Amino acid sequence: MRIGPRMIWPASPMKEKMAMDADFNPVKVIRHAIECVNTEILTQAQQDEKLRGMGTTMVAATIVGHYAYVANVGDSRLYVIGEKIQQITRDHSLVQEMVRMGELDPEQARKHPKKNIITRALGAEKTVDIDFFDLKLEPGDVVLMCSDGLSNMVEDSQLREIISDTSTDLDEKGRILIREANRNGGKDNIAIVLVEPFADEVKAC
Repeated sequence: MRIGPRMIWPASPMKEKMAMDADFNPVKVIRHAIECVNTEILTQAQQDEKLRGMGTTMVAATIVGHYAYVANVGDSRLYVIGEKIQQITRDHSLVQEMVRMGELDPEQARKHPKKNIITRALGAEKTVDIDFFDLKLEPGDVVLMCSDGLSNMVEDSQLREIISDTSTDLDEKGRILIREANRNGGKDNIAIVLVEPFADEVKAC
């Protein structure tokens, strides 16, 4: 499976469908959105020979009050960084399946030559199997969503050190993360979203 080119579709029809069908339940809204994206990727791939076989991983989250509702397909991740770093999502990859079965330890998995083989992706099938998680956030927590271009290149301990640095703002933390991933090899696309759920500017919205 290959990752297709970046594509953008109108958001309003999807938003209307979610409002009608999902009754504003966070998990239902996320599920509906991911299923719509999966269908659109399949449709585009069927209509354009150059896009045949494309797919992508995905991680998504919405925060309601003190709670985060999270979904993932593939090996893009969501972390919460507070007093410690927690990986909330579970990778859908061959190597992580081997870790879960006790055939590899996490350090072996990080260096395994087949670590990029994923077992789930958007655009692979007509239906998509999505993992969901919910968790309570604490004041001071930072949410990091990222592709494996970051998580494969920067150790969890270094992610926490960079994000916990009180001398840098969120934009600078993002730039440092990308710089470190590139410095360590930069072997894949690096996508990052950083969120401070309890920041003043969020409260004012």
